[in-house]
Amino acid sequence: MPPEARADALIAEMTLREKAAQLYGVWVGASAEGGEVAPHQHDMEEAVPLDELLPRGLGQLTRPFGTAPVDPALGALSLLRTQRRIMAANRFGIPAIAHEECLAGFAAWGATAYPVPLAWGATFDPALVRTMAGRIGRDLRSVGVHQGLAPVLDVVRDARWGRVEETIGEDPYLVGTVGTAYVRGLESAGIVATLKHFAGYSASRAGRNLAPVGMGGRERADVILPPFEMAVREGGVRSVMSAYTDTDGIPSAADRDLLTGLLRETWGFTGTVVADYFNVAFLKTLHGVAGTLGEAAGAALAAGVDVELPTVKAYGEPLLTAVAEGRVPEALLDRAVHRVLVQKAQLGLLDAGWDPVPPVLAGRVDGVSVRGAGDADPESAAGADGAPMTGGALDPDGDDPAGTVPDAGALYLEALRGTVDLDSAANRDIARRVAEESVVLLRNDGILPLKRPEVIALIGPNADAPTAVLGCYAFPMHVGVRHPEVPTGIELPALREALTAQFPDSRIVCATGCDVDTPDTGGFAEAVRAASEADVVVLALGDRAGLFGRGTSGEGCDAESLALPGVQQQLLDAVLDTGRPVVLTLLAGRPYALGRGVGEAAAIVQTFFPGEEGTAALAAVLAGQVEPSGRLPVSVPVRPGSQPTTYLAARLGRASDVSNVDPTPAFAFGHGLTYTTFQWTDLRVADFEAPTDGEVRCSFTVRNTGEREGTEVVQLYLHDPVASVVQPEQRLVGYQRLRLAPGASARVELAVPADLAAFTGHDGRRVVEPGALELRLGGSSTDLRLTVVCTLTGPARVVDHTRRLHPRFTVNRR
Repeated sequence: MPPEARADALIAEMTLREKAAQLYGVWVGASAEGGEVAPHQHDMEEAVPLDELLPRGLGQLTRPFGTAPVDPALGALSLLRTQRRIMAANRFGIPAIAHEECLAGFAAWGATAYPVPLAWGATFDPALVRTMAGRIGRDLRSVGVHQGLAPVLDVVRDARWGRVEETIGEDPYLVGTVGTAYVRGLESAGIVATLKHFAGYSASRAGRNLAPVGMGGRERADVILPPFEMAVREGGVRSVMSAYTDTDGIPSAADRDLLTGLLRETWGFTGTVVADYFNVAFLKTLHGVAGTLGEAAGAALAAGVDVELPTVKAYGEPLLTAVAEGRVPEALLDRAVHRVLVQKAQLGLLDAGWDPVPPVLAGRVDGVSVRGAGDADPESAAGADGAPMTGGALDPDGDDPAGTVPDAGALYLEALRGTVDLDSAANRDIARRVAEESVVLLRNDGILPLKRPEVIALIGPNADAPTAVLGCYAFPMHVGVRHPEVPTGIELPALREALTAQFPDSRIVCATGCDVDTPDTGGFAEAVRAASEADVVVLALGDRAGLFGRGTSGEGCDAESLALPGVQQQLLDAVLDTGRPVVLTLLAGRPYALGRGVGEAAAIVQTFFPGEEGTAALAAVLAGQVEPSGRLPVSVPVRPGSQPTTYLAARLGRASDVSNVDPTPAFAFGHGLTYTTFQWTDLRVADFEAPTDGEVRCSFTVRNTGEREGTEVVQLYLHDPVASVVQPEQRLVGYQRLRLAPGASARVELAVPADLAAFTGHDGRRVVEPGALELRLGGSSTDLRLTVVCTLTGPARVVDHTRRLHPRFTVNRR
């Protein structure tokens, strides 16, 4: 039977409690001894009586690997045992979907820490991001995980927002293309990707986390929603997460027009909608649109939220009571259960022969009890080579209701420990490539690449901080900080080590000067002295990732302004005052105003939490071993207080003589220098006119005129000089990376469909209007090299979600 019919057949046999049980998760942590998972206690939840819940079934297991540091092999064994217990406890044998965070890699102990999404955006390389996501997905799948809570498709609207590091950038087309590539990679590994946060979370007022959103419908339709639409249409995504925020008074988790009308009925999404953690209960506690948890459950189900995460709350007893009393139609519950069971069937979880043994344990648990850890004689323990176990008590069904410790043996567990590698050489190679491509050279007076300096002064709070490369959702920062006694599980060379490796003949003098965010200037004197005696200064400034105010970047770590945290700007000024050449490097989660550094630093190199290979990538760029090829996914401001603003501003949002606040950036969206030069020539336009359902075609040549290999990122911007509603001055509608050897050239042919000029008109419908357009081709949003002035002819044309979303680039290398 097809999955839909199987789901209907199951629903017809299930009790109300059994159906509700499929609609919530339980937050758990894997056992460090390989035993069953234990419910995680959080300050926003009550204790979960797992023994009482499991006979009804269970929809999801929340973060079994991402709650505490656990050896991956023992975590996989713990998840295996728990899945068998869940299957044995409910009368239909239905397992749970296990989900994990994977924002910058699998958020588990010992797993590769990749660059954060803002660094993905800086690569302008969706193909590489897709490869990275495929590796993340394979690691998740290998240990028994089914769903990943990524990517974040929020478009940056205010860089003060702490979660900027989790976004891909400030442009919807860049976010959509890179995010969709991530979805494809994750889904190709069999992992259910989850788009978040749907929709508008990043547009909160004043950049505050979980604050109201005041934007209008047109901004939502033209800026916030396009990345989600692209990922649904082109990515094959199977899950969407509702956002915490309310927009114009309507919380996303209670917005039927958004979660059902647009997402399902218009875009055709058929997967599951999951609530951001505690989001359903927030309809009562934070938004005040529900008087009870039962009302909150009813509102969320009616809107289209299928699964409550991270744990049972509103969708438990409050929902059951509301249905029994007739306040919530059982049909709403059945609709959500149908979607959940269809997805479980598609994952193979409902197949008669489905076995929860994950790939990393295949052939290694035969003949071993799967209930827990205990003592056994050595003859029943697995060898270090991971050979299948023989002897010992066998409990293949895992049906021990008490979850007692069996006789698998400590020797078996010790043999298992350390045998699963979630940070392989292949992973690190991909992490390195993403890190290298994400390094953005903002300024260079010719000092870079460095020419074997005799003395390098490495100064700044991130000079010798191993975790300066990690975002807040990397496991060491997200969970590991609560377990300081446990090693990070991965190698994290500080910038000092990476520079030493790249410049073995240089003497490197290190002085931090100050902390990331404290007011203490006591280290300035040492830093200034080191700078004064050096041939060159590498100044390492930026952020420390954290959660809810425990860092300068990350969830709940919002900024009042875009001034560098703490006294870092004062340190920068003091070092500049020495007169020594300063290479300013930034390891950060958001862009910052750099004051005097913009004009006085010899070079500025921007990275956005580039992951475990990040310092090596940065050092390689400084040494000239790697060509810088990153481009800014967000603008770098001149002044710290000019927010909120992005390059997508309309004409009234730009500098004028009627305001003393100038939002012009120091370095604009799309900006990035290389160690070579490029010449753009020979523009030919095949069509100066096209109907509103046609396309404009042109071609041009890009030549590397320098002496080094390099990458040019061709960026296509659209400017609509006259439209029926106000438009941004320009917006990105396409891009193409070109890697060229010295003297090499490429002929770029470009076909631009008129659909790319569509916007939301007066009546709320998307329209392509006739009239003049400018297609601007350049190296950034402010470095425009070629312009095609064209005209769309014919009647205004209404378009929908089936419109064309991309230009067509054809590259002929010479």
